[in-house]
Amino acid sequence: MSSPYLQGEALANAVQAASVKLEATFGAAPSIAVVLGSGWSAASEQLRDVQRLSYADLPGWPLPKVEGHVNEVVVGTTAGGARVAMLRGRAHTYESGDCTGMAAPIRSLKAWGVQVLLSTNASGSLRQQQGPGSLMLISDHINAVQRSPLVGLSGSDRFVDMSCAYDLELRQAARALAQQIDTRLHEGVYCWALGPQFETPAEIRMFAAFGADAVGMSTVPDTILARHAGLRVMGLALITNMAAGLSAEALTHELTLREAKESGERAAGFLSALLDRLCALDSLKKA
Repeated sequence: MSSPYLQGEALANAVQAASVKLEATFGAAPSIAVVLGSGWSAASEQLRDVQRLSYADLPGWPLPKVEGHVNEVVVGTTAGGARVAMLRGRAHTYESGDCTGMAAPIRSLKAWGVQVLLSTNASGSLRQQQGPGSLMLISDHINAVQRSPLVGLSGSDRFVDMSCAYDLELRQAARALAQQIDTRLHEGVYCWALGPQFETPAEIRMFAAFGADAVGMSTVPDTILARHAGLRVMGLALITNMAAGLSAEALTHELTLREAKESGERAAGFLSALLDRLCALDSLKKA
């Protein structure tokens, strides 16, 4: 099956053109770019002095059709003055069967000058103490799908070290913030399932035995692409439901979106404060 996304030299050319477009539209790159998953859109609505650019105007960028994804780049400042970029939409592997959909966006961000990719998502919980509305800092992931967006590449850099995929310094900053503002922040392992169907109770029991704390249908390909590009990575999951077999509630996409909407403002508030904290780190200050 041919890929719906650009590959090889065509992708490289698109990345170069997109990075030029980002620079021309927004100026110098902010240190951090956030991929906004389901439930996190309020974060972009809280930004000030906002500029916008449609994915359709960026060569090679996908146009996902998942409900709740707007497909635009937003650059603005948080209430605390941190300048950030936010991507309102991501390509999911279940849309096409191809896990390379975010290659152009992530490589364009790197070429533009972004240093950190902060990936957010909506997830199902595998732990009873981590119920709907909870926030989970991703400490590691399980690629249950065992697909990689790096398949087919050449060169030794495709053998990316994933032993600390989610940056320790950034996670420490998130923990410190949560403690300071008295916010419950869980931390755990995210498991990537392909979807679009939800998992079976047997699959959830297997993932729990593997050591997973939450499950979802995104993030992992983004993390692999970002680490390959040389970006630092951080991940935040908004828990929208208990995973299959852990509650009597039937799992639907509408349920996910409803819970995400109900918890989104609080999640966005934490994210805004976190971005202020991260942008103040010496390791992220622009020269």
